[in-house]
Amino acid sequence: MAELENTIQNKMKAHIFLLLIVSAPFSLWAQPDYPQIRISEDVELIQLSEKAYVHVSVSEIEGFGKVSSNGLMLAGNGEAFLFDTPVTDSQTEALVKWIADSLHATVSTFIPNHWHEDCLGGLGYLHSKGVKSYANQMTIDLAKEHGMPAPQTGFTDSLHLSFHGEDVCCYYLGGGHSTDNIVVWIPSEKILFGGCMVKEIHSKGLGNLSDAKLEEWPETIQKMIAKFPEAQIVIPGHGKIGGKELLNHTKESLYRYLQKP
Repeated sequence: MAELENTIQNKMKAHIFLLLIVSAPFSLWAQPDYPQIRISEDVELIQLSEKAYVHVSVSEIEGFGKVSSNGLMLAGNGEAFLFDTPVTDSQTEALVKWIADSLHATVSTFIPNHWHEDCLGGLGYLHSKGVKSYANQMTIDLAKEHGMPAPQTGFTDSLHLSFHGEDVCCYYLGGGHSTDNIVVWIPSEKILFGGCMVKEIHSKGLGNLSDAKLEEWPETIQKMIAKFPEAQIVIPGHGKIGGKELLNHTKESLYRYLQKP
């Protein structure tokens, strides 16, 4: 009888846990080791270091319902770089205003991971504020093709910028989640922003595959593993941040998917 009661209690706890996950979108993304700052009802920041933040926004994405999306931000010395925007102009405006009011910094530069709305949905607002934007040339071409706001300046293989003496390195290593996805490497912070090409550690699938380059994706992930052995913080496009184990998890998930009959 005691064993049966324990089993029932464990099942009830599991159901309650699942209910909490469904009812609180940000709870999935909780990072207990880092300070979290709520900007608005649907935008949150996770502070990784003195200068680096992950911005997390929850928005309705057609075909997927409410989805939390991650982006990266560097801020300091009165300036900020954004890597991906929240999905909407209003969320992006809330983020930019918080940066100005709380960090006393102005967003000067923007770079998206790829052309989907969870990367550059707020670009129209950024352009209205005079923010300079860069992107993989393929991202610019695809954004224009799909009638979306397009970044201003394109690059092909790589782009290297300086954020007050700190290197910001953007690389196109091949297709994956999309044809055009890039990665951002901040050597001084040991931060690798992989975007939607990298899956969080608890992910069971590969997400939106409508524009995926499945035949290239495993090789692109392997290039990331080889190129960034010093990475300590790896940021996926959705879900919890982690370390290099996210790259191996993504590669294993791809192999399982590709080997399905």
